[in-house]
Amino acid sequence: MIEFAQIRAFVAVADELHFGRAAKRLNMTQPPLSRHIQLLEQSLDVMLLERTSRSVELTMAGRAFLGEARALLQQRENAIKAAREAGALAGGSVKIGFVGATTYGYLPWLASRLRTELPQVETDFVEMTSREQLDALKSGQIDLGLVRPLKTVDSVRSACVFREELALALPLEHALAARRRPELEQLDGQPFIMYSTAGPYMNSLLTMAFAAAGIRPNVVQSMSQAQSILALVSTGLGLAIVPGETRNACFDNVVFRPIRLGAAVFAELHAIWRNDNRNPVLPRLRELAFRNEN
Repeated sequence: MIEFAQIRAFVAVADELHFGRAAKRLNMTQPPLSRHIQLLEQSLDVMLLERTSRSVELTMAGRAFLGEARALLQQRENAIKAAREAGALAGGSVKIGFVGATTYGYLPWLASRLRTELPQVETDFVEMTSREQLDALKSGQIDLGLVRPLKTVDSVRSACVFREELALALPLEHALAARRRPELEQLDGQPFIMYSTAGPYMNSLLTMAFAAAGIRPNVVQSMSQAQSILALVSTGLGLAIVPGETRNACFDNVVFRPIRLGAAVFAELHAIWRNDNRNPVLPRLRELAFRNEN
């Protein structure tokens, strides 16, 4: 029966083409190394190495076997790593911060994915603003944050995990609701419910888009959260531009229409985490957090 110790010995000799150097590399003496090679050749019923007192060379069979031998050793390492990672995750826990805007689509998607992929991990979700999450991350209160893009510090990593198009939210009876795809210019002078500076990312995104298009909606109210903005839209107070997934909010008298603010204008969601976080769940969590639909 072929053993991994025999395969490892063969690969070492094939790399070094010298039994002494191969034995030193494997931290063993030469006699047991030679014995491993002999047993391997007997099991395969073929010569893998041509040996003389001065040199060691691979036979044709040895060259053919070397690639497969390396693959077997790598598969063994992969299996060991997978088992150890699974063992580390068993009984693990993770705390995730999130902004309220994720509750319309992304957060339910992520929670469902974690239940499927990491059922043994205890997950605790905590709603916070983006800035609060950055502070909580630095103090170790959360393992991963889900935030709107913000300036981070050197110890904090950030990656975009989801991008969504924006949508125009209108009262059901508004004239623009009859159009399948209103143009941004049609918002000029319209009563508009704006994100306040307490929601700095969306406020900046919309402000720059309006300036680039040369339009000035009539801002009648500013709010920090999409839910509050949509509540005011539902009363007929004005129009609003919100992330596309907010259409999942339950407002029967609000309609949503696609609207282009620019070729590369999307609402982004970023994951943030600390470089020095040693929670064994975190690497897998980061992999699962990417939602590539747009």
